[in-house]
Parts: sequence; structure tokens; C-alpha cells
Amino acid sequence: MLVDRFGRVATDLRVSLIDRCNLRCSYCMPPEGLPWLPRQELLTDDELVRLVGVAVSLGVREVRLTGGEPLLRPGVPALVARLAALEPRPELSITTNGILLGRDAAALAAAGLDRVNVSLDTLDAARFKQITFRDKHAEVLAGLAAARAAGLAPVKVNAVLLRGVNDHEAPDLLEWALVNRYELRFIEQMPLDAQHGWDRARMVTADEVLQLLTARYELAPVSDPDRGAAPAETWQVLAGPGVTGPGRKVGIVGSVTRPFCGACDRVRLTADGQLRDCLFATTESDLRTALRAGADDAELARRFRVAVAGKKAGHGIDGPDFVQPDRPMSAIGG
Repeated sequence: MLVDRFGRVATDLRVSLIDRCNLRCSYCMPPEGLPWLPRQELLTDDELVRLVGVAVSLGVREVRLTGGEPLLRPGVPALVARLAALEPRPELSITTNGILLGRDAAALAAAGLDRVNVSLDTLDAARFKQITFRDKHAEVLAGLAAARAAGLAPVKVNAVLLRGVNDHEAPDLLEWALVNRYELRFIEQMPLDAQHGWDRARMVTADEVLQLLTARYELAPVSDPDRGAAPAETWQVLAGPGVTGPGRKVGIVGSVTRPFCGACDRVRLTADGQLRDCLFATTESDLRTALRAGADDAELARRFRVAVAGKKAGHGIDGPDFVQPDRPMSAIGG
């Protein structure tokens, strides 16, 4: 098992497939993009499958493929099929901006992908272009529909609200998600932008999101003793536009103001083979060098254990000595 010094057990592995992205979201990277990792530094499919296999042997039960934009990597359905063949089989999901999902959703489902998370911050095409610097709103909507048609349920939608830009859309986004049978989650903006321009005072907080939603919807908190390390606090949507029956929910991920570090079960593998014990970690463990130098699975497992054992109690965003990671979100994996 992958146990840290506080007794938390890592069972969820986030695997970044690539650092490149075909959007330029203002809270993630500058419009001109970033220097991408050289191809030779990226893990190969064989290396990825081997490292994930070691993690699974150590108790990892959930594997989330991320980026950058993971579907920019060639052959993702074939990679998913290889990961689905691991024993014991992990639950497999992917976080994507949805642009290429219309192309790949059916193949991903056939390969064994269990579910998908799609990022979408606005229902307005012009505002989408303002936020992302790309005119791809229609492609994201088509990708979401393709995921639903392929049976990748529940289709989850992640939305980040930006003050003065799209924060007024919160109730509209919920109504749209309810009508289209998507599971919506609002995520607080985090200090992971490449520009290091994050300003807590401008962040739309979890409390503010809840206020925006309750202006139009009747919500009730879901008391879930099995929530565990799930990052989203969940509310039952009892009444309001688009509510057609019981069981509809909305989630809010308060990573900054309501951190869930005490129950965190995550560890991250970057596209260039660095193991990170926290999204906000400032140190990494180099698995790629050991792997390419001929380390056997027992040595790789030892490195996994050592890396996770040193995990800090929390991300420390509120601490006076907090330092934003050098890597932006696109190079870490969400």
C-alpha cells in the first residue's frame, strides 16, 4: 500500500499523458502558449503501462488520464485498452476539454474507459473564446453529447467561475446540465497558472457559488458518510429550472477555501515520469530515469512508497510560506 506519515492511503493515480493543450484558458496559461516538453522526455506507452501496473500492485484502484489535453496524444484508446487489462483492473476515467471527444468517445468506451470529465466554463460561444482564446465551443458541446451517447456515464462537467467574466452564469450552467443529464461541478480557481497571476481576492469562492445557485434553486446538502476523499461537496437539487425528478445533484470543489487534504488519496504522475504527492508539491520523485536505467518493478515500487510517505499534511495555500509550484496545471495533470 501507498501510505503517508499521516495514515492516508493513496488509491487514486492521476496520469498526465501530455503537457500540450489546444486551448489557452486564461487561468492556466498565456495566449501564446508555453514551451512544451521535448517528445523524448515523455513516457512511452510501454513505460506508462508499466508504471501504472506497479501503482495498481500497490493498491491504486482509480486511474485518471489527464493533460494538458490528453486526447492530443496519439493512440489514447489503445492505451486505455492496455490499462483496462491490468490486474486488478482499475477504474479508468479521463479529464478533457472535450474538443476531440466527438472523435474519440466511442473508441474510448469500447476500449474500457469508464467515465469522463469535461471542462466547460460558459454556455456562451463568444465568452468561451474570450476565456480560452479559441473558437471551439461547438466542438466541446458535440464532444459532451458523444460521451453521453457512448455510455460514458455519468458525464461530469467541470466549470471554473471567473469574477466579472462568467460568474453570473452559475444558475444557467446548472439548468443546462440538468436538462442534458450532465453532472455539474464548480471548481474554485487555484494558484496553478503559468503566469503566477492568481489573486485570491478575485477568486469566486465555494460559498459564493452556493449563493449564486440558491438564488434560483432549492438545494439540500447531501450527507454522505462514504464521501471519503471525494473533492466535491454535493447538494441535492430539489427544485428549480430543469429539475424533472429526484436524484439530481450539483457539486462544488472548494480546493482553496474548503480543502480536503486530510482525506486526500491522490498521487500524480507527470507526462515526463515525475511522481508528485500533491497538486501543489514543490518537489518531485523521478521515476523515468530509474525506469530507463533498468530498475525492476520492486525498485519502482520502493520509489512509489518513499515518494508518498513524505506527503505533507496539506497544500498550505493559506500559510505565509506558500510557494506556487513552478509547473503550471497543464504540466502537472489535473
